Amino acid sequence: MRAVLVRHASAGKRRAWTGDDRLRPLDDRGLRQATGLVRVLTELGVDRLVSSPYARCVQTLAPAAAAFRLEVEERDELAEGAGAEAVHRLVAELGGSAPALSTHGDVVQELLGESMRKGAVRLLEISDEGVRAAEAFPPAD
Repeated sequence: MRAVLVRHASAGKRRAWTGDDRLRPLDDRGLRQATGLVRVLTELGVDRLVSSPYARCVQTLAPAAAAFRLEVEERDELAEGAGAEAVHRLVAELGGSAPALSTHGDVVQELLGESMRKGAVRLLEISDEGVRAAEAFPPAD
């Protein structure tokens, strides 16, 4: 099975945001990155959009949702602090679809053992042996 891992697009500096961090939106750069994701997600044959419930993650997939006429499914398994095991369980639950998974840097780090730039995409190959990171796509800056 495969999945497409998306690190949420640019949302400004956490310390500059005074409200609930779950509500921190994409900034102008992030909105451009989110729009640029549509091309990559189309090329990768994404047929499902699944996101952390944090606003910046949902907004990262919003242009693709409009283009593909899909809903963005919000799942706590992709929220900050959820960890790699939660993502593994979610992917197994999603079954045969080709989902795009919008999540946070800490989840990416735990899942892959490396970081990704905001707005970047990584194709994942998932098997009984685990997750293998395949092709990488830079953010659409």
